[in-house]
Amino acid sequence: MSASQDHGPRRELKSRNTGWARLLARWACASNLSPNAISVLSIVFAAGSMTCFLLVPEQTTPLASALMWFGAAAGIQFRLLCNLMDGMVAVEGGRATATGPIFNEVPDRVADVLILVGAGYSTRVDPGVIKLFDLLPLGWACAVLAMGTAYVRLLQGTLTGQQSFMGPMAKQHRMAVLTLGALTALVESFCGREPVAIHWALVIIFTGAAFTFCRRLNLIVRSLKAKA
Repeated sequence: MSASQDHGPRRELKSRNTGWARLLARWACASNLSPNAISVLSIVFAAGSMTCFLLVPEQTTPLASALMWFGAAAGIQFRLLCNLMDGMVAVEGGRATATGPIFNEVPDRVADVLILVGAGYSTRVDPGVIKLFDLLPLGWACAVLAMGTAYVRLLQGTLTGQQSFMGPMAKQHRMAVLTLGALTALVESFCGREPVAIHWALVIIFTGAAFTFCRRLNLIVRSLKAKA
């Protein structure tokens, strides 16, 4: 793919038009970071977030727990920043490559799994409090649904030539809910309470992602029937 070619379907992001994003994209271009390298870097930040999530139960002080929750939230946001920058450097910066579509998708799927699975192991909720979701390995279930929503989007592109990024639990929605859950858990830790916010964040992600999966699949069915 030449620099002038389309980089493929893109999620609508208002942040692309902000001054800080354009400034950061110019810096990334000047530093000779390739879009593919930025995409891979998102996995590094996702792994850092996962590590913080996994270490939370091992902490013995409220401060240490709070630092882990903060690190997990920061890793999520830096992962999203990489997702923003790789596309801007590739398209606006004119540095798209033939392998760009692969790096645009695969690191995202890896990052989703690392973050969601890590979040699932970060907290334990009293089995007497929540019955239904205690039967599920919630982090893994959310990771599977995240992969599923992406698969259906790509399937739509294959069958109809168009891709829908509709939610309610598309990638940016999942990561926003998880970030809010981690920061709320940070406050819970400081208050000496058992953090349950991240559990509820995963419940919301699971429910919304299941709905999104069905919604996107239904969109494909309606599109194919309309063409028949």
